[in-house]
Amino acid sequence: MKVKHSINLSKGLTFGLILGLMVSYHNFTLGPWVYLALHGTYGFLWLLKDHIYPDKQWEEEISIPRSVFIFALVCLYWIGPFILISRGTVPSCPLVASAISLNILGVFLHFASDAQKYYTLKYRQGLITEGFFERCRNTNYLGEMIIYVSFALLTQHWLPFLVLGGFISTLFIPNMLKKDQSLSRYPEFADYKRRSGLLFPSLLVSKTNNSKQTKSAA
Repeated sequence: MKVKHSINLSKGLTFGLILGLMVSYHNFTLGPWVYLALHGTYGFLWLLKDHIYPDKQWEEEISIPRSVFIFALVCLYWIGPFILISRGTVPSCPLVASAISLNILGVFLHFASDAQKYYTLKYRQGLITEGFFERCRNTNYLGEMIIYVSFALLTQHWLPFLVLGGFISTLFIPNMLKKDQSLSRYPEFADYKRRSGLLFPSLLVSKTNNSKQTKSAA
């Protein structure tokens, strides 16, 4: 089995799980419906993304015990909808609007930057220093984090934020640092690193870029 099979199974089951929780707890209020729309749709979009432009890091072959562990790990994200639906709390309209806005932003950054990375590397190997990655080296991770923040907001509970924090500290950040180490083999990476942020976009404008812009203006 591959790593992606465990991840995809969890993503694909999310919509049905949330709907099942709504039926079990007879909770069909605004919060669960919005959560179903956001998280459930995200799961299907993930499967579509994997079909159109798969991520190489999830292609690794793994043992069945490890695949079960990864599946259980990813399913920790289901704590959010369980808390929201079982407690019966109703998020306010401003909170719902904020969660939807964050979700749209996160989906845009995550899926669009992954598409740029996939199709750029398909035809040209090397550093990607433009578009979504011009000022941020991990726009896709930033987008994914924003997506899960939007889910956590709807639950109005600290536990989903703790789960997300665990993923960020044990998976996302180590992967970003590992990526930096791999990209350091390119001579131009040092300059790119200075003018881009690891996770958040850098506002620093390099002297080289300023010089180019001045010449262009002249």
